[in-house]
Amino acid sequence: MATTTVKSAGKPDIARLRIAKAYKMFVGGAFVRSESGRYFQVKSHERASDADPSLVNIPRGSRKDVRDAVLVAKNAQEGWAARTAFNRGQILYRLAEVMESRRDELIMSLVRSGESAKDASAETDAAIDRAVYYAGFSDKYQSLVASSNPVSGPHFGFSVPEPMGVIGVVAPESPALLGLVSTVLPVITGGNTCVAVASERDPRTAIVFCECLATSDLPGGVINVLTGQASEMGPVLAKHREVIGLDAWPRDLELRATLEREGAGSIKRVKTHPPPSGNFWYQDGEGQGLGWIERFLETKTVWHPVGV
Repeated sequence: MATTTVKSAGKPDIARLRIAKAYKMFVGGAFVRSESGRYFQVKSHERASDADPSLVNIPRGSRKDVRDAVLVAKNAQEGWAARTAFNRGQILYRLAEVMESRRDELIMSLVRSGESAKDASAETDAAIDRAVYYAGFSDKYQSLVASSNPVSGPHFGFSVPEPMGVIGVVAPESPALLGLVSTVLPVITGGNTCVAVASERDPRTAIVFCECLATSDLPGGVINVLTGQASEMGPVLAKHREVIGLDAWPRDLELRATLEREGAGSIKRVKTHPPPSGNFWYQDGEGQGLGWIERFLETKTVWHPVGV
C-alpha cells in the first residue's frame, strides 16, 4: 500500500493555496478551521482519477482546538447519556445507512490515500458493518454487564453500567476509516462522548466520515474529530482533567509512554495499544465486541430494601 505524502506548512504558497481544496475539522456538529489557522498538505495517490484536487489543505489542530472540542463533548454528554438505549441504537443505524449511501465516496477517498479499489471497498464495507453491529448492541450490553448481587440482609444489591463521560481517542494511522469507526463507535454506544484525533496519514477519509456524521441524526458534540499531529494533540487530551479516559493507537512507542504518563496525573483510564498485526480490524472477535464497550463504562451498585 502506498503512503500518502504529508507536507507540513511553513510559509504558505499562494499559488498552491488557490488550487488546493481546503478541508475542515468536525467539532460540535459543524465543520471548523483550526483556531491557529495552521494547515498541512496531503497529496493524492496517482491511482486516484477523480475531480478532487491532487493537493488538499488539512487543518492542523492545536492545543486550543483540543480544549474547545473537549468542552463541546462535555456539554453534549449528559443529553446523549439520557437518551434511551434504543434511541441511541436507532441513531447509529441511521449513521450506517448514511455511510452506505456514500459508500462510493468513502471508497474513492481511501483510493486517494493509496489503497487499491479492492482494499478500499473491503474496508468501507467492514466499517459500515461495524456501525450496524454497534447499533444492534446499544440496547443489549446493559443486561450482559449488569448483575444482581447476593447479599445477606433485607435488601437487594444491583450493579449496573454507566458511561464515564468524555473519552479521548487517538485513532490508528491505518486503516484510516475502519480504525476510526472501530474505536469511536463503541465509546458512544456506551453513552460517552468523544474527541478523536484522526489518522495523520489519511485525514481526508476521516473528514468524509464526518460528513456522514453531520448528515445522520447524531447530535452535535457526541463525536468530535480533529486533524493534525497526534504527538501534539494526544498529550493535551491525556492531561485534560475533563477527559475521563483515553484510547490511543499510535505507532510511536515514546508517544504511548507520554500519554500514559500524562494521563496518570489526573488518574484517568488510559489504554494504549501498539499497532495490531494481520487482519485484526477485520476480525469480528478482535476488532469489535462487548469488551470494546465495557472498557469505558463504570459500574454503579445500588442497594434497595426488600420492602417487608
